[in-house]
Amino acid sequence: MKRDLISMHDLTAEDIQLYLDTAARVETVSLKDRFQLLQGKIMASLFFEASTRTRLSFEAAMYRLGGNVIGFAEQAATSVSKGESFSDTIHTVESYSDVIVIRHPKEGTSRHASQISYLPVINAGDGTNQHPTQTLLDLYTIIKNFQKIEGLRIAFVGDLKYSRTVHSLLQALMKFRVNEFMLVSPDSLRLPEYLKRVETGFPVTFVETKDLEDAIPYADIIYMTRIQRERFPDQIEYEKVKDAFCLNAGMLKKAPEQLKVLHPLPRVNEIAPDVDDTPHAEYFRQAKNGLIMRQAILLNVFEVTI
Repeated sequence: MKRDLISMHDLTAEDIQLYLDTAARVETVSLKDRFQLLQGKIMASLFFEASTRTRLSFEAAMYRLGGNVIGFAEQAATSVSKGESFSDTIHTVESYSDVIVIRHPKEGTSRHASQISYLPVINAGDGTNQHPTQTLLDLYTIIKNFQKIEGLRIAFVGDLKYSRTVHSLLQALMKFRVNEFMLVSPDSLRLPEYLKRVETGFPVTFVETKDLEDAIPYADIIYMTRIQRERFPDQIEYEKVKDAFCLNAGMLKKAPEQLKVLHPLPRVNEIAPDVDDTPHAEYFRQAKNGLIMRQAILLNVFEVTI
């Protein structure tokens, strides 16, 4: 049975823990030995939407495991731009590769690809829906900093309506019995109600505010997000909220010592550069962890044990 990675909905806490444990073991294997693990395998990297970190870290992960990469970084470079159907593109690519990594602006596209392809499919982000590989690297970053997940208090800040990284991570955290969240957003970008109604079997508290400074004394982790211009159907509405939040070093002077600031990146203006030099900034190490976690994901797909 092929191993897809499409949504955090599909994973149990035990499944997630397997990825986290594999990532930790990857870091103990020398670069030379890692290079032998996926020799001869080919990853198809199909990015119908722009990406820097996800695409490059997946491709670097595959190369450093000894495999190879084919693919494209924009839809304009594909036969889809000539009118080819998505299904035909998938069936063509599966003739040339062993695993498909796909990013697409439309929700549900990765699921559809997994249903029509005999190859394993990894969702690298589908519209405003899910971004499971980002969530796994976020969790890995949290574990490396706090040695636990349960019991932490998380504040999500910014675009909580359209952010697939927030949607995926929130669902995953509740699987680890995290039950206190602060939601910081403008009214127009509040977290969709359906995401608060997940059946957990235990009470979950959501505190909503429009003031970023409320989150600083509250949280162990502040998860900042970019206001995503490309998700707004009305650009006038984007202009109204694009500068809603900007975290700066001065605001963090009274922050708890353990507070970490995460961000899936890219950032625009929601984190000032002076935060980079504070002990709270964790987002660049978070991005670096993406390489390790994506190696773990590829090894899991190919059922390679280390």
